[in-house]
Amino acid sequence: MNTSDDGLLTVHTALERFVAPYLKRPSVQILPIYAALLGFVFFYLSVRTIGLRRKLRIGIGSNENNQMLRAMRVHSNFAEYVPITLILILFVEAQGGPPLLVHALGALLLIGRSVHAYGVSQMNEKFVFRVSGMMMTFAALLVSACVLLFNAFVK
Repeated sequence: MNTSDDGLLTVHTALERFVAPYLKRPSVQILPIYAALLGFVFFYLSVRTIGLRRKLRIGIGSNENNQMLRAMRVHSNFAEYVPITLILILFVEAQGGPPLLVHALGALLLIGRSVHAYGVSQMNEKFVFRVSGMMMTFAALLVSACVLLFNAFVK
């Protein structure tokens, strides 16, 4: 142990023992890229929904207009799934998850939400877009949750 003449720990030793372990935690560098890209998608969906409201002169609700209802559901569905899935992926990365896994989860969420938004936005909807978008979203959510539980109980 590194002590000074009077038996106290030196500042350097104290820093090594008490501060350094916290500085060596894995940093979150990958997920912010996907969070930013998803933020742009959310902004686009918001502006699109607001523009449609203005065009159709619908202040609140859908006024039983199918186009408005679809825009609202796309926007709402995005807002429902993206935050919790981003949080789960954040924990995976913060726990030191493999970069390739974090990229895969982020890409699944981004592509899944984009494909879903495209599919549901179509008046003559092709369900393949809705279904594949939800499958990708669910995959990102469930894999993240499973990795976190595995890390908590097995690792």
